[in-house]
Amino acid sequence: MKLIRNILFPVVPVYYSVTWLRNRLYDLGWKSSTVYQIPIICVGNLSVGGTGKTPTIEYLIRFLSQNYKVATLSRGYKRDSSGFIIADENATVTSIGDEPFQFYKKFQDVTVAVDADRRHGISELLKQKQLDLILLDDAFQHRKVKAGFNILLTSYDNLYCDDIVLPTGNLREPRSGAKRADLIVVTKCPGTISEEEKFTVINRLKPLPNQDVFFSSIVYSETVLNETGNIALSDLKDEFTLVTGIANPQPLEDYLKHKGLKFEHLKFKDHHNFSDEEISSLKRKKRILTTEKDYVRLQPYFQDNDTLFYLPIEFKIDQSEVFKNTINNYLKT
Repeated sequence: MKLIRNILFPVVPVYYSVTWLRNRLYDLGWKSSTVYQIPIICVGNLSVGGTGKTPTIEYLIRFLSQNYKVATLSRGYKRDSSGFIIADENATVTSIGDEPFQFYKKFQDVTVAVDADRRHGISELLKQKQLDLILLDDAFQHRKVKAGFNILLTSYDNLYCDDIVLPTGNLREPRSGAKRADLIVVTKCPGTISEEEKFTVINRLKPLPNQDVFFSSIVYSETVLNETGNIALSDLKDEFTLVTGIANPQPLEDYLKHKGLKFEHLKFKDHHNFSDEEISSLKRKKRILTTEKDYVRLQPYFQDNDTLFYLPIEFKIDQSEVFKNTINNYLKT
């Protein structure tokens, strides 16, 4: 795959020019963006692949839903439905997508909706629900909507400033697109990151004067869960099977190895839809550990089987009160 992407390098200037021109037309107002009276917070990135959007959205839901009526609007990637859907008791992973379904299962007091057309989705939400704000999931490039506040994510080990656009690189648009962000969050940082390292990263990102930069990390739970209960992660002494269908499972694999656990790792592509043959093979495993996102896709096949568990994660951000105040100040205005 890497060889093919390098061969396609001559396409990079074409892709760059097309995406740069598209952004420029929006910047000049020659292509229209819809502005809404309701506060809209967009969480997105410049690159393809996982930068931690789902944990970030969940973090925002937890603190914002305490005082506001919140809705999330996602595309519903790889669902087998189309159009606008609000999650209800009939929702499934296949009808709304794995990440929205995860939101729905965890946050019963939050409206969870999907629509590939974000403008249509926002309009339907405002018709059907009384809301205080909408969280747009993975919509940084969806410029038909002008969000009131843009949060740009970039992974610590894959900063957008070190990358180029598709197809050779991983950027969906030129790095100059970062100028649209109101704040930047460097995600998946090591827990031991120093202030000096943060300073170095900020200098490399070169944020605008109005763009605050925050640093976040993922903290893994010491307990694994399923529908029937939980066990301590340290009790997984016998060899188990780690099953992942996420963009970058390496940090999870490294963490489990650091804990001294022995396992085989079955890696699948991000948002992988498991075939009947793969499910049958997994059911023969003695014990399976997976991510929460993969769990919501696999659990329906293991309802009568107590071998499937997931490892919860917690999103932690430095200067959390400053981060929250920045968001709240936007909402007040």
